[in-house]
Amino acid sequence: MIIARARCSLWGVILIGLLILAGLPGCSRPDPENTINIAGSSSVQPLSEELANAFMDDNPGIFINVAGGGSSAGIKAAKDGTADIGASSRELSKDEEKGLVMIPIAIDGIAIVVNPENPVKNLTLEQIRGIYAGEITDWKEVGGREGDINAFTREEGSGTRGAFEALVMKGSRISSKVGVQNSTGSLRTAVAGDPQAVAYISLGNVNDSVKVLAVEGVTPRGETIKNGSYKLARYFYYLTKEQPREIAKQFIDFVLSPEGQQIVGEVFVPVK
Repeated sequence: MIIARARCSLWGVILIGLLILAGLPGCSRPDPENTINIAGSSSVQPLSEELANAFMDDNPGIFINVAGGGSSAGIKAAKDGTADIGASSRELSKDEEKGLVMIPIAIDGIAIVVNPENPVKNLTLEQIRGIYAGEITDWKEVGGREGDINAFTREEGSGTRGAFEALVMKGSRISSKVGVQNSTGSLRTAVAGDPQAVAYISLGNVNDSVKVLAVEGVTPRGETIKNGSYKLARYFYYLTKEQPREIAKQFIDFVLSPEGQQIVGEVFVPVK
């Protein structure tokens, strides 16, 4: 009998614990009807997370799930309806545009980054194109110290790669010898750990682990992107299938509001 009472007592404690956990806000499952799913560009992802957190603070009954996967995945998710909002950091082709609403939310600069130990401060568009085409292979050819250039790019389907190819490569192909990374973060990490490396990443993802180069003598920042003097700039888009459902529209309206665009303007260039 003593053993039975002990067991009952133990199960009672466990049951009470489970009931307490079930009552905690963080342990309840989000209501699908009040959940917004965003998927796509890894360059847009950190901005979407900041915007989502601000929106959820003001709307505690709504949950926003933000995922990456690349711009092409975001376009597909918006078309298939597997995401309420797709995110793209590149322009869409005519076929991709069909059935989608494109909403510009920010303007971003594509930053050319090197390791902080690299003495090079500026590259021309022709030099960047030559590096990625495999025609320029030593840093001394562009004013740096003698040594191999280890260039890194994003994978096929990346919005940042698509924008880079359109703005820089101008029809030239990226060499097969260029290293491929599947996210903005991994590109930044590759450059941070290699004094001979160069890559291109969203300006919003730059930190002290890498050094940003001027392009054609112009450093990327809000003013130079807005006035067009920095040439490597592109729009960030949200994509929805036809008109978004009510809570998704509510979130997009917030993103385009003065409050949302103020958050955009902390790192990127607002569209409004």
